[in-house]
Amino acid sequence: MDWDWQVFCQDNITGEVASGCFGKGGDVTYLDWMLSAWGWTVSVSVLALILALVVGSIIGTIRTLPNSPWLVRLGNAWVELFRNIPLLVQIFLWYHVVPSLFPVMRGVSGFVLVVIALGFFTSARIAEQVRAGIQALPKGQRYAGMALGFTTPQYYRYVLLPMAYRIIIPPLTSESMNIFKNSSVAFAVSIAELTMFAMQAQEETSRGVEIYLAVSGLYMISALMINRIMAFIEKRTRVPGFIASAGGGH
Repeated sequence: MDWDWQVFCQDNITGEVASGCFGKGGDVTYLDWMLSAWGWTVSVSVLALILALVVGSIIGTIRTLPNSPWLVRLGNAWVELFRNIPLLVQIFLWYHVVPSLFPVMRGVSGFVLVVIALGFFTSARIAEQVRAGIQALPKGQRYAGMALGFTTPQYYRYVLLPMAYRIIIPPLTSESMNIFKNSSVAFAVSIAELTMFAMQAQEETSRGVEIYLAVSGLYMISALMINRIMAFIEKRTRVPGFIASAGGGH
């Protein structure tokens, strides 16, 4: 098989090879285009991850509240709704259906709608992890917070959640990596991310092997970066021996 990595140095309009592989004076090479698409992928993924962490933490927490059956049911309904509908279907719903039902959403960009869809989809998975983390804690921690006179929000904030997050960092790492991979479905609503770049560039250049290998490498780099960041956080926040002892549970 003949490899032609010079394809990334070609102008995406004229096909001429640019010196240094980067376009000048408004010209765009396939390398320029790929890096721009990578930026869109990272932007969608990071914003959706932030949204998923915030919403997932709230939903996961209310699912463990004592004496709040309606809030628990609401949290359970959220998880079942967003976890059991395929991500691609949710993106189409947010992009095509929601703006039709709610006129105020018609002016929202496709980028924002994809972030919402991906964030809410992932929030259901994170909510389940937060719930499991809280329920894995010994009940004595909850009682200790109550004995200190903390209100329910206070002992969740200062006692339960800080320890629960330490327990769930490994599965959160997996979800953080998954969100970068799941962002590839954004091509379905014309977001100029890596997958859309790959599909269009391979059609224009007929060099699909090189294009898809490069794109796969960028996805791997993105996932590895978030993995290393989460590993650093886990190392800095680890409580020695706690997870093993917490397995005895309630």
